[in-house]
Amino acid sequence: MKLNWLGHSGFRLEIENAVILIDPWMTGNPVFPEDRRQEAISGATHILLTHGHGDHVADALPIAKELNIPIAGIYDLINHWTTHENVEGIGFNKGGTIDLGGAQVTMVNACHSSSMDGADGPIYAGHESGYMIAGEGHVIYVSGDTDIMADMEWMAEYHQPDIGILCAGGHFTMDMKRAAFAAKKYFDFKTVIPCHYKTFPLLEQSAEALASGLPGVTVIEPEILKVIEL
Repeated sequence: MKLNWLGHSGFRLEIENAVILIDPWMTGNPVFPEDRRQEAISGATHILLTHGHGDHVADALPIAKELNIPIAGIYDLINHWTTHENVEGIGFNKGGTIDLGGAQVTMVNACHSSSMDGADGPIYAGHESGYMIAGEGHVIYVSGDTDIMADMEWMAEYHQPDIGILCAGGHFTMDMKRAAFAAKKYFDFKTVIPCHYKTFPLLEQSAEALASGLPGVTVIEPEILKVIEL
């Protein structure tokens, strides 16, 4: 299993027979080198979105049309795009599980907001979500944008993820200390990878507080397009 960080909350996940682009935002992303876009998307088979904010979905439609691959995510947003944007979609909802190239992807709850920019203000984009992705002997919890929530207790008990990809930049989501608290209180992760940080000065720039709060857990600070073997 291979994971590449695309900056912010974007990841390229190679698992089972799938190459999944999670929340791809490269165009205009201040930490992503745009001359490496083709490297990031080459061979992708699916796009998976946690919610509708532009810093998570900005490149979803262009990539889907360029590569002719489906976008998976909350039904409301995906149904809108399949109706109006001429793309293939896999719309589902919380508690639902879909098969992406042999990887089993279950949508779970998150605590955030979800909208897209419209001419007259924000447009509803379905509910925010996270994912449990099972494959190759692992379960990965992709938190999406969220704060700590009590749902993490049953999600951890039921799905038993060993890898956590956790938003941890603060201001809009959990910060490093809160992410460490959530991981320690609710989960039994072997590996934790922070995201939604470093992108702007407003966000946290280091995962030191996350690592120090999780003794015995491998905390990996990702680097842009540097392969993490899991």
